[in-house]
Amino acid sequence: MMTNIVLAAIAIVTLLALAYRGSGITAATLSTAILTAASALLTGFGPLTVLLAALFIVCLLFAIPSLRRQLLSKPTLSLMKRLLPPLSETEKEAIDAGNVWWDGELFSGKPDWQQLLSGTRPSISDEEQAFIDGPVTELCRMVDKWQINHQLNRLPVSIVNYVRDNGFLGMIIPKRYGGLEFSPVAQSEILLRLSNTGSGVSYLVGVPNSLGPGELLIKYGTDAQKEYYLPRLASGKEIPCFALTGPTAGSDATSIPDTGRVCMGEWEGEEVIGMRLNFSKRYITLSSIATLVGLAFRLKDPDGLIGDIKDYGITCALIPRDSKGLQIGRRHLPVGDVFLNGPLQGKDVFVPLSFIIGGPEMAGKGWRMLVNCLSVGRAVTLPTTAVAVSKRSLLGTSAYASLRQQFGVSIAQFEGIQKPLARIAGLSYIIDAARQQTIQSIVEGNKPSVPSAILKYHTTEMARQCVIDAMDIHAGKAVVKGPKNYIADMYESMPVAITVEGANILTRNLMIFGQGATRSHPYVMQEMSLAHAGESPETVAKFDAILAAHMGNTVSNFARMLVMGLGLSREAAVTEKQHLLPYYRHFNRLSSLFAVITDVALLNLNARLKFREMLSARLGDLLSMLFLGSMVIKQHEESRQADEEWPVAQWALDHLLHQYQVAFDQLMENWPNRFVPLVMKRLAFPVGRRFNAPKDSLEKAIVELVTVDSATRTGLTSGLYMEAGANNPLAEVNQVFLESLLLQPILKRLKSAVRAGELSMPEDGDLAGAALSAALVTEHEAEQLRRFDRHLMAVIHVDDFDESELVGTPYHEHDDRKQITG
Repeated sequence: MMTNIVLAAIAIVTLLALAYRGSGITAATLSTAILTAASALLTGFGPLTVLLAALFIVCLLFAIPSLRRQLLSKPTLSLMKRLLPPLSETEKEAIDAGNVWWDGELFSGKPDWQQLLSGTRPSISDEEQAFIDGPVTELCRMVDKWQINHQLNRLPVSIVNYVRDNGFLGMIIPKRYGGLEFSPVAQSEILLRLSNTGSGVSYLVGVPNSLGPGELLIKYGTDAQKEYYLPRLASGKEIPCFALTGPTAGSDATSIPDTGRVCMGEWEGEEVIGMRLNFSKRYITLSSIATLVGLAFRLKDPDGLIGDIKDYGITCALIPRDSKGLQIGRRHLPVGDVFLNGPLQGKDVFVPLSFIIGGPEMAGKGWRMLVNCLSVGRAVTLPTTAVAVSKRSLLGTSAYASLRQQFGVSIAQFEGIQKPLARIAGLSYIIDAARQQTIQSIVEGNKPSVPSAILKYHTTEMARQCVIDAMDIHAGKAVVKGPKNYIADMYESMPVAITVEGANILTRNLMIFGQGATRSHPYVMQEMSLAHAGESPETVAKFDAILAAHMGNTVSNFARMLVMGLGLSREAAVTEKQHLLPYYRHFNRLSSLFAVITDVALLNLNARLKFREMLSARLGDLLSMLFLGSMVIKQHEESRQADEEWPVAQWALDHLLHQYQVAFDQLMENWPNRFVPLVMKRLAFPVGRRFNAPKDSLEKAIVELVTVDSATRTGLTSGLYMEAGANNPLAEVNQVFLESLLLQPILKRLKSAVRAGELSMPEDGDLAGAALSAALVTEHEAEQLRRFDRHLMAVIHVDDFDESELVGTPYHEHDDRKQITG
């Protein structure tokens, strides 16, 4: 009996070690042969020997390629051909968009941290910094957001002209065409600085430098189109918009009903082959002032004027504003900050084929063009919006919570305030880490389509939570609108970021895992491609090699998941920060678990997974927590104040690990059969659920960091426009907060005097005067206290208005009475 136990233990350890290291089927076959022989020699042909012999036979079958092909690969390929529906062209183009970056490492189950950490630190050039310090800062000074949002309901012409005249619309355009050719990092920093101006100005600058005519022309335009349009866009002579969404085609943009029919028509006095366009679009940012419309439509050629294809599919073209039949200029009124957005329609608009972006040869390739551009742009503009909201929420809330007192103490000392305040800080760290590191990957040549979807969903959702917490902590201060309110407009505007560029519900439920499982998985896309290829010995051989590698990777990840879950692995990590070592191990382990559960989902649910959106969303959450945690680790590795900021980084990592565990538990609870959860829950967490939410003590430490003038607070809120002025109430509250810190020695001295009975609050409220009379402060200190009190009350007070300032149109009270009485 003892011999059997020892041999069984040796067999388990040996096979787990081989699988953990990914030693391959040959090593497994030899090992099982030796173990079988040893068992037969020492114990005879008992159950253990039979089991080992059976395992040896299985390994042998897998080790011989010809047998494996006949017994496994060929039947599996035939089954996949039957089960997998063919991918549509639009699905293929969406999946092929961008490239695989760190998401591929996470799907592999064995992330190569050196690959991630070898990337350079995000930075901007001297020229880019000079632009931020010059034109960007001047634009911030010019903008009165309260006036735009609540009085004008539009952007002043002077602001639009300043943006046009100073090159803001050409940040992505190469210098040879007159553009600034700024890096994505610089574009993000510019938009972050402009966040003080509100969405109106931010979108005026951001949209032309994101998905739209400029980027499409740079990547796909003909030489003639580039030479003509790019200089005009860079100089601001043209203001672009891009029209994709329509009344019946929102997130499902591929089903747009707008059409372009190839036909003969007159253009500039000549009969030419062109397109007669009919379309109805809405939610088009900048449409009311655009001079050049980028249009997505379905191109059809029923008469075969340009070829044999009758329906080319989605095509993108440029339509001048003065085109006959184009109706443009009306506006929508979105929630929150005022920004220029509206509908446009076209009735029998005729333009030449040369107006197709990229020329006639790009007919029908519009969807591929759009998703490729979106894979980059979505990682810049919206995450920057999210980081602006989180930074502004943190800066204002940490300052206000320190200044505002209840029951004689700062509300920042109340635990009920500390938890949401710490959450704002922790989420801000995650958002900014994801933004900076992903944008830097773009600088290095990546087009991270799956990470851009992760960022779009999670950064905007986290920013929404930040501004909700900020609203709760500010309470009445944030509820009352007025020029002093720096929270309400952000709070009201967040649904816009949640909705645009792929609504968050769609992004989480369909895109993150749905696209990632095929695009980022190391084997699935290759297997699917071969499953849709014609059957031949060559196809079977290729499929066999990929399937063998896939199965080996799954077995290895299963072993890694189990070994690391039992705490038996101490993999070395490429870091000098000892406090990060456990987190590297956690994310390694959970990456292996994610790889295993992905393969289990694809095997168990196969094509049905496409329609199990709730399960797909939770699988996407697992991937997202891994990705965001990786970005936090890299950000912390590069930090110049790593020791001081560690409580915030630790909160971020603990939060993401806990959320991973929550998503996994929910996934298992809702799995359509009970066998998979029964096995996976015990193997995934063999010693129990260990990833708890961040501790209260950690959140208290974070609050202590962000309610003083620390390097951590400065780092978490860097990049904002902080120049004092009537149009910047956020800078005002921060200045008063910093002023209060300088006066802390005096204030503590007076509090001690009050407690000792040496000083009491006078009836007129002039504590500084009473302290001066009691010789507790000097004249200079008394004046400092009075000045601070004036500044503090300016922050504490909210705005009020004469009724005439609030009523849009005059009315007479007797008219109301007449209506009431009939």
